[in-house]
Amino acid sequence: MDVAAAQVRLDEASAAIVAGVARTLPDWIESRVAFIADAWGRLDDATRDALDLAAREVAGSASARVVADLQALFAADAAAQRSTPLEVVRSATADVSALLASVGIPPVERDAFAERAFPEDVYGITPASLADLGDDALGPLQLAWGLAKTQVLRATL
Repeated sequence: MDVAAAQVRLDEASAAIVAGVARTLPDWIESRVAFIADAWGRLDDATRDALDLAAREVAGSASARVVADLQALFAADAAAQRSTPLEVVRSATADVSALLASVGIPPVERDAFAERAFPEDVYGITPASLADLGDDALGPLQLAWGLAKTQVLRATL
């Protein structure tokens, strides 16, 4: 495959990831906040209402930041890209964790691997793949992006 065709595939996968993350990340953020708050079950009604409102605000701002970070990643030359789309998306867990901690919800118990792999994710919410955002089509896009990036890099050797 020539470099131009490989770049087209990479650009297509990148654009589809940005669109999918922009569409799904806000709901994922709100659902993770609700899931942990429901599991803890000790918030009074007023605090829970305020948390839900704050979750919508955080979902908007965190999603905008993540989408911008993805766009910046994808705008870089393939050889200069030092992270993956999943790593960028995972940065949203910090926003969720900060919000949950702000209302006094304590960290959850996690297994040893999760504690080592994601020490800052004290609520165990880190997505394992892009598909965890609620759209099964994002999982294959993650793979397509990686394969296309590899094709671009190999074509430029």
